[in-house]
Amino acid sequence: MRDVSRDTSLAASKVFGRRSADQIGLLVEDLEASVRMWSTATGLTDWRIFTYSRDNIAAPTYRGAAGDFKFRLAIAGSSPQIELIQPMEGPSIYHDWIIEHGFGLHHLGFFVPSIEVALKEFEDSGLEVIQSGRGYGLDLDGGFAYVETPGTFDVVLEAIEVPKRRRPSETL
Repeated sequence: MRDVSRDTSLAASKVFGRRSADQIGLLVEDLEASVRMWSTATGLTDWRIFTYSRDNIAAPTYRGAAGDFKFRLAIAGSSPQIELIQPMEGPSIYHDWIIEHGFGLHHLGFFVPSIEVALKEFEDSGLEVIQSGRGYGLDLDGGFAYVETPGTFDVVLEAIEVPKRRRPSETL
Protein backbone atom coordinates (compact mmCIF):
# COMPACT_ATOMS: atom_id res chain seq x y z
CA MET A 1 0.00 0.00 0.00
CA ARG A 2 1.32 3.44 -0.99
CA ASP A 3 2.00 5.84 1.90
CA VAL A 4 0.44 9.10 0.64
CA SER A 5 1.54 11.11 3.68
CA ARG A 6 5.17 10.07 3.13
CA ASP A 7 4.95 10.97 -0.58
CA THR A 8 3.41 14.34 0.26
CA SER A 9 5.98 15.21 2.92
CA LEU A 10 8.86 14.27 0.59
CA ALA A 11 7.38 16.39 -2.20
CA ALA A 12 6.92 19.33 0.17
CA SER A 13 10.52 19.05 1.39
CA LYS A 14 11.74 19.22 -2.24
CA VAL A 15 9.85 22.49 -2.81
CA PHE A 16 10.38 24.21 0.54
CA GLY A 17 13.61 22.66 1.74
CA ARG A 18 14.10 21.59 5.32
CA ARG A 19 13.65 24.81 7.19
CA SER A 20 11.25 26.56 9.52
CA ALA A 21 8.09 28.20 8.23
CA ASP A 22 8.31 31.92 7.44
CA GLN A 23 4.62 32.52 8.12
CA ILE A 24 1.79 31.13 10.21
CA GLY A 25 -1.61 31.78 8.64
CA LEU A 26 -4.82 31.82 10.64
CA LEU A 27 -8.39 32.25 9.44
CA VAL A 28 -10.41 34.71 11.48
CA GLU A 29 -14.03 35.79 11.56
CA ASP A 30 -13.35 39.44 12.41
CA LEU A 31 -10.03 40.91 11.29
CA GLU A 32 -10.18 44.02 13.45
CA ALA A 33 -11.00 42.11 16.65
CA SER A 34 -8.34 39.51 15.84
CA VAL A 35 -5.64 42.14 15.29
CA ARG A 36 -6.50 43.65 18.70
CA MET A 37 -6.37 40.22 20.37
CA TRP A 38 -3.08 39.20 18.71
CA SER A 39 -1.56 42.61 19.51
CA THR A 40 -2.42 42.17 23.18
CA ALA A 41 -1.21 38.57 23.27
CA THR A 42 2.06 39.07 21.37
CA GLY A 43 2.90 42.77 21.63
CA LEU A 44 2.96 43.04 17.83
CA THR A 45 2.02 46.52 16.66
CA ASP A 46 3.42 46.65 13.12
CA TRP A 47 0.29 45.28 11.41
CA ARG A 48 -0.08 45.89 7.68
CA ILE A 49 -3.57 45.45 6.24
CA PHE A 50 -4.45 44.47 2.65
CA THR A 51 -7.60 43.51 0.76
CA TYR A 52 -7.09 41.20 -2.21
CA SER A 53 -9.46 40.25 -5.03
CA ARG A 54 -9.55 40.06 -8.83
CA ASP A 55 -9.05 43.85 -8.71
CA ASN A 56 -5.43 43.51 -7.57
CA ILE A 57 -4.41 39.86 -8.08
CA ALA A 58 -3.46 38.84 -11.60
CA ALA A 59 -4.76 35.42 -12.66
CA PRO A 60 -6.28 34.18 -9.38
CA THR A 61 -7.01 30.45 -9.41
CA TYR A 62 -9.17 28.23 -7.23
CA ARG A 63 -9.03 24.44 -7.55
CA GLY A 64 -7.76 24.46 -11.14
CA ALA A 65 -10.08 27.15 -12.54
CA ALA A 66 -10.19 30.93 -12.60
CA GLY A 67 -10.76 32.22 -9.08
CA ASP A 68 -13.13 34.95 -7.97
CA PHE A 69 -12.48 35.38 -4.26
CA LYS A 70 -11.90 38.31 -1.95
CA PHE A 71 -10.17 38.39 1.42
CA ARG A 72 -8.70 40.87 3.83
CA LEU A 73 -5.52 40.14 5.74
CA ALA A 74 -3.23 41.55 8.39
CA ILE A 75 0.44 40.61 8.66
CA ALA A 76 2.93 41.43 11.40
CA GLY A 77 6.17 40.22 12.89
CA SER A 78 8.82 37.94 11.47
CA SER A 79 10.46 34.58 12.13
CA PRO A 80 7.65 33.62 11.68
CA GLN A 81 5.31 36.29 10.40
CA ILE A 82 1.72 36.10 11.65
CA GLU A 83 -0.97 36.40 8.98
CA LEU A 84 -4.63 36.80 9.90
CA ILE A 85 -7.08 36.26 7.02
CA GLN A 86 -10.75 37.18 6.97
CA PRO A 87 -12.46 35.58 3.94
CA MET A 88 -14.98 37.94 2.36
CA GLU A 89 -16.21 36.42 -0.91
CA GLY A 90 -15.76 33.00 -2.41
CA PRO A 91 -15.54 30.29 -3.23
CA SER A 92 -12.03 30.00 -1.83
CA ILE A 93 -9.89 27.54 0.07
CA TYR A 94 -10.50 29.71 3.13
CA HIS A 95 -14.26 29.12 2.94
CA ASP A 96 -13.67 25.40 2.32
CA TRP A 97 -11.41 25.14 5.37
CA ILE A 98 -13.83 26.97 7.67
CA ILE A 99 -16.66 24.61 6.69
CA GLU A 100 -14.50 21.56 7.41
CA HIS A 101 -12.26 22.76 10.28
CA GLY A 102 -13.55 26.10 11.56
CA PHE A 103 -11.52 29.24 12.20
CA GLY A 104 -7.92 29.09 13.44
CA LEU A 105 -4.70 27.62 12.07
CA HIS A 106 -4.87 27.24 8.30
CA HIS A 107 -1.43 27.26 6.71
CA LEU A 108 2.32 27.44 7.04
CA GLY A 109 3.94 29.76 4.51
CA PHE A 110 7.43 29.57 3.07
CA PHE A 111 9.10 32.43 1.21
CA VAL A 112 10.40 31.37 -2.20
CA PRO A 113 12.52 33.34 -4.68
CA SER A 114 10.15 32.61 -7.59
CA ILE A 115 6.49 31.58 -7.58
CA GLU A 116 6.89 30.29 -11.14
CA VAL A 117 9.65 27.92 -10.06
CA ALA A 118 7.60 26.82 -7.03
CA LEU A 119 4.57 26.11 -9.26
CA LYS A 120 6.72 23.96 -11.56
CA GLU A 121 8.20 22.10 -8.57
CA PHE A 122 4.70 21.46 -7.18
CA GLU A 123 3.62 20.04 -10.52
CA ASP A 124 6.76 17.90 -10.84
CA SER A 125 6.25 16.62 -7.28
CA GLY A 126 2.61 15.73 -7.81
CA LEU A 127 1.29 18.39 -5.41
CA GLU A 128 -1.96 20.01 -6.59
CA VAL A 129 -2.17 23.80 -6.32
CA ILE A 130 -5.56 24.55 -4.76
CA GLN A 131 -5.43 28.37 -4.87
CA SER A 132 -2.97 30.88 -6.28
CA GLY A 133 -2.46 34.40 -7.47
CA ARG A 134 0.26 36.58 -8.93
CA GLY A 135 1.10 40.22 -9.36
CA TYR A 136 -0.17 41.66 -6.08
CA GLY A 137 2.85 43.93 -5.58
CA LEU A 138 3.15 47.51 -6.76
CA ASP A 139 5.33 46.36 -9.67
CA LEU A 140 2.95 43.45 -10.44
CA ASP A 141 5.41 40.98 -8.91
CA GLY A 142 4.82 38.67 -5.99
CA GLY A 143 2.74 35.55 -5.91
CA PHE A 144 1.28 32.84 -3.73
CA ALA A 145 0.28 29.22 -4.21
CA TYR A 146 -1.32 26.86 -1.73
CA VAL A 147 -1.10 23.06 -1.73
CA GLU A 148 -2.93 20.52 0.36
CA THR A 149 -1.04 17.89 2.29
CA PRO A 150 -3.67 15.28 3.14
CA GLY A 151 -2.73 13.01 6.00
CA THR A 152 0.64 14.70 6.45
CA PHE A 153 0.65 18.03 8.27
CA ASP A 154 -3.08 18.71 8.79
CA VAL A 155 -2.48 22.23 7.47
CA VAL A 156 -2.18 23.76 4.03
CA LEU A 157 1.29 24.79 2.80
CA GLU A 158 1.87 28.06 0.95
CA ALA A 159 4.70 29.20 -1.32
CA ILE A 160 5.06 33.00 -1.13
CA GLU A 161 7.07 35.16 -3.51
CA VAL A 162 7.18 38.41 -1.56
CA PRO A 163 6.82 41.44 -3.84
CA LYS A 164 9.69 43.91 -3.90
CA ARG A 165 7.25 46.73 -3.09
CA ARG A 166 3.87 46.22 -1.46
CA ARG A 167 0.83 48.38 -1.96
CA PRO A 168 0.27 50.87 0.89
CA SER A 169 -1.27 49.37 4.01
CA GLU A 170 -4.94 50.01 4.65
CA THR A 171 -6.27 51.02 8.04
CA LEU A 172 -8.57 48.82 10.10
